[in-house]
Amino acid sequence: MKQQDEQSKDDNNLRSLGNYLGLGMQLAATVGVMVLIGYWLDGKFKTSPWLILIFSFLGIASGLYNFLKTVIQPPKK
Repeated sequence: MKQQDEQSKDDNNLRSLGNYLGLGMQLAATVGVMVLIGYWLDGKFKTSPWLILIFSFLGIASGLYNFLKTVIQPPKK
């Protein structure tokens, strides 16, 4: 019984960590995708470097928003 309780406690800890394991990659991917969109639009409209800068800041803002939203919310049980 004691071993089963320890096993379920370890499982719960791993589940609660699962929410946080991909946050860095998610933040980097959001910024990267937004930079690529800005780069593509700059090439299309010949507005270099303005759309890259705008979309970079939008990517940073939205990535940080998702990061903070995930970190601040209480873990699901």
